[in-house]
Amino acid sequence: MRAIELFAGAGGLGLGVGRAGFTAVDVVEWNRWCCDTLRENRARGAEIIRHWPSPREGDVRGFSFQDFEDKVDLVAGGPPCQPFSLGGRHRAQHDHRDMWSEAVRVVRETRPQAFIFENVKGLTRATFQTYFTYIFLQLSYPEIILRDGESWIDHRARLERHHTSGSRSGLCYQVLPPEVLNAADFGVPQKRERVFFVGFRTDLGANWSFPLPTHSREALLWDQYRGGTYWDRHSIPRNARPLDSKASLAASRVREYPDTLPWHTTRDALVGLPEPTFQSRGSTNFADHRFQPGARSYPGHTGSPLDEPAKTLKAGVHGVPGGENMLRRPDGSVRYFTIRESARLQTFPDDFVFHGAWSETMRQLGNAVPVKLAEVVARSVREELDVVQARSGRA
Repeated sequence: MRAIELFAGAGGLGLGVGRAGFTAVDVVEWNRWCCDTLRENRARGAEIIRHWPSPREGDVRGFSFQDFEDKVDLVAGGPPCQPFSLGGRHRAQHDHRDMWSEAVRVVRETRPQAFIFENVKGLTRATFQTYFTYIFLQLSYPEIILRDGESWIDHRARLERHHTSGSRSGLCYQVLPPEVLNAADFGVPQKRERVFFVGFRTDLGANWSFPLPTHSREALLWDQYRGGTYWDRHSIPRNARPLDSKASLAASRVREYPDTLPWHTTRDALVGLPEPTFQSRGSTNFADHRFQPGARSYPGHTGSPLDEPAKTLKAGVHGVPGGENMLRRPDGSVRYFTIRESARLQTFPDDFVFHGAWSETMRQLGNAVPVKLAEVVARSVREELDVVQARSGRA
């Protein structure tokens, strides 16, 4: 199946979509460092990306997609999230980086069977609720476009009237109420919440629902404080196992082993990686694994503990925010995650390399969708499209 990857960034969503069985036929990204990352991995023959076309570098508003009309099965992407991020300026539709209208335009021009768009959890805040429903309605009826001189509020009202009328003429998509998914619940060693908009063209008669969590904190607590298998797996002797009284109490309340796998932790993610040094660039078998000095704790920003999923990797406007993207050792000391460690937390493969200085690369990683989470969502969409095609005799 063929896909278009918009706002590709460093390729986290695209890698997951590719692993789910979609082949990218067009890739668009405006940031030159991200494009360099994609181009180098493509040239190196990295997984999935070696089959991608070279990215179209530039502003999506300057590109046409009409040549792909009725020729792609999926449009995927993460419209820039800074307008809605908790760490951003919260300007939403007033921010020039808001690209949701462009995502809708690409759907309108290509008419894919389905789309997957993701964004930060901040988009679901009450202050953005009106605009949130505007995005939902635009994706549902992409041919009902904003008129010249019409405000987005009036456009939303017109879309709402069409929606409540029951009319489904023209290009329409069945869009499920968007859900916030925690990456840790799907095997990613990071507590990272993203909201997903998933839609299927209404003529397909799809019957899709969001995938259910496969991992849980309760299972991790059981393995740590009831069975001890977590520590055994990491060869941590009993007298060296850190004791978290709150976690131990929570584990005592888990009556039976959950019907899920345990959350993956920071310790799980870093297995096999040596402690980084200033000289790590040429002294290990792992690319981008070099010590970065300057880490400091701040109130409320104390780093990610080893034996839980990492805190959300951040991507500040001016680089890594103070006190973020750090590992907190059991003795309380902290250091920054290396690029390779951060890539592990985002479930990128170890042979994937990144372009730019440390701060720029961490911005790429902090903006990325965890590859494994993207794969879970995209695979569920692919499976539903397979069912639809089999039913219509096009398999």
